[in-house]
Amino acid sequence: MNEEEYALLRALADGGFHSGEALAEQFCVTRAAIWKRIQHLSAFPGIHIESVRGKGHRLEAPLELLAEDAIRRRIQPELQARLADLKVMPVISSTNAFLAEQCSPYLHGGQACVAEYQSAGRGRRGRQWVSVFGRNVSLSLAWRFDLSMADLAGLSIAVGVTVADVLADAGLKEHGLKWPNDVHVNGKKLAGILVEASGEMDGPCQAIIGVGLNVDLPASAAGQIDQPWTDLASCLETLPGRNRLVGDLLDGLLQTCVRYQQRGLHPFLETWKAYDVYMGQEVKLLMGKDTITGVYTGLSEQGGLVLDGPGGRQTWYSGEVSLRGKT
Repeated sequence: MNEEEYALLRALADGGFHSGEALAEQFCVTRAAIWKRIQHLSAFPGIHIESVRGKGHRLEAPLELLAEDAIRRRIQPELQARLADLKVMPVISSTNAFLAEQCSPYLHGGQACVAEYQSAGRGRRGRQWVSVFGRNVSLSLAWRFDLSMADLAGLSIAVGVTVADVLADAGLKEHGLKWPNDVHVNGKKLAGILVEASGEMDGPCQAIIGVGLNVDLPASAAGQIDQPWTDLASCLETLPGRNRLVGDLLDGLLQTCVRYQQRGLHPFLETWKAYDVYMGQEVKLLMGKDTITGVYTGLSEQGGLVLDGPGGRQTWYSGEVSLRGKT
């Protein structure tokens, strides 16, 4: 999506009819050029433009596009200075990949990227994160920690707690956390987290924290998702705006990075227990081709999964966990 197409989308975002003649005049191009841009826009999942003779063109539903100033207004003043850069992109391959390529690992403070649409968004274990234009939150924050790589082992746990808290403040109830970093509602995935760390083994290190949140996905997206899922629109009577959600998530993540740098994972563990969806249940842990079963008893001080199994109590730091008997 180029700048001209994105500008046209902003003009159509209110959901009202706009005549081809008025749009052509607004953008100083021909009506044929407007029609060509509309065709290009309509190729993106989630963008449905209705064209009616005598009325013009409109989006089938209004669309709240992301805006840097609206996002920054949700961030506490004392944290504003800690966010050195915020990029709002219409289309990108991956917000995590963008920050890995663009940001400096030596810069103190946060650098963030948020996108309307990701063409190659990633989840854990190389899974694709399905994106629909303007219907998700796709957000990444890069942060430099003066900690060792081992000290960052529990960061995804802390981030999961932060995302769950932000969603609770937005009115969500009965959601929980699945180790190590998924937000679920009634067994369906609502949000996922991907933390990628790099740097020296003894520090400093840079972490890129990616958050993907389903806000209002159309039913057409269901066929592309390989696990049970839900979105905020299905869980809330009143859906918060995406700029509010992104701003509140960034505010929370910045606070979490500062707190984690100072105190590590410990302050987040008690809150994790309140959200933990598998506590005390018999689970299975997939480790490559191996499957480990046991009763899940909680997290270690470093954020590992603690299982009571046939071989006694053991702690695991990687793998995919699910209820025994389910995938």
